[in-house]
Amino acid sequence: MPSSPPLEVAVIRNSDGWPDHFDALAKKAVLAALAGAKARVKGAAEVSVLLTDDAEQRQLNAQWRGKDSATNVLSFPQIEPFGPVIGLLGDITLARETLEREADELGKSLDHHFTHLVVHGFLHILGYDHLDEAQALQMEGLETQILAGLGVDDPYAD
Repeated sequence: MPSSPPLEVAVIRNSDGWPDHFDALAKKAVLAALAGAKARVKGAAEVSVLLTDDAEQRQLNAQWRGKDSATNVLSFPQIEPFGPVIGLLGDITLARETLEREADELGKSLDHHFTHLVVHGFLHILGYDHLDEAQALQMEGLETQILAGLGVDDPYAD
């Protein structure tokens, strides 16, 4: 049985302070999200995961979403929603200080919160969204399934 073409996960560090093992964690989360969404890679494909800080994330959020604040994760898809998974898929950016603060406030490990947000960000790359309740329920359900397979508790449980 032929294997599907590889998905390259390029982790870029624009900020100090990110744990060393987060490169491998990001790759594992993206590949789990790809499998969980049952998306098939149609040819050589790449997604970048940018590990940055609140200042850069705030600039990106202001420039691309018109929101002058830092945010935990941003996704910049370069493919059509639910289209062929091939070529440059897009970028996922994460802000270290926001993730650390949220993990602390939520009483979750930074590893688990990071994994959740990478999965969330990659599902956006594929075309999933949460603009209305039906979309949110579908996306959150898929995230919960993928994360369970990675040993991460349901982030939406009360």
